[in-house]
Amino acid sequence: MNKPVDPAATVTRAEVEDLLYHEAELLDSWRLDDWLGLLTEDAAYYVPPNDKPDGDHRFTLFTIADDIVRLRERIIRLKDPNCHAEFPPSRTRRLITNVRITGIEGDTISVAANFDIFRYRRNEPPREFVGRYRYKLQRRNGALKIAERRVILDAEELGVLGSVSFLL
Repeated sequence: MNKPVDPAATVTRAEVEDLLYHEAELLDSWRLDDWLGLLTEDAAYYVPPNDKPDGDHRFTLFTIADDIVRLRERIIRLKDPNCHAEFPPSRTRRLITNVRITGIEGDTISVAANFDIFRYRRNEPPREFVGRYRYKLQRRNGALKIAERRVILDAEELGVLGSVSFLL
């Protein structure tokens, strides 16, 4: 009898790249509800402090440490016309590079990638956010889903970048 193949072990970098590029397209076009569809039901979204990029959100103050409930609430706020920080929405353009599968443990696929996000808002200078992503992906019903998304910014300080009200 053949042993079943672990779906996580069959992932390719091309499949991971397709997911990350699709995610970037959804975020850049403000299709935030569609973006939520890329996440697992227990997903987490983290933006750790620059001095502790591998820190634990339970013991370190993070810029953002959202579970799926808070992410859904964040999306509702971002789409609300009363959300002055993002109405009208920022225009962003994400460039994703150096995508690598860094490990597979059980059903979790660890992925690393670099990003460059350009943000444009009326009456504000353009802003550029550079850093790296660390993902934990899982296959659910045959599709790759994002279980954890960690955004590690290269900036020494965030103040000069202005508000981080949009999804990085």
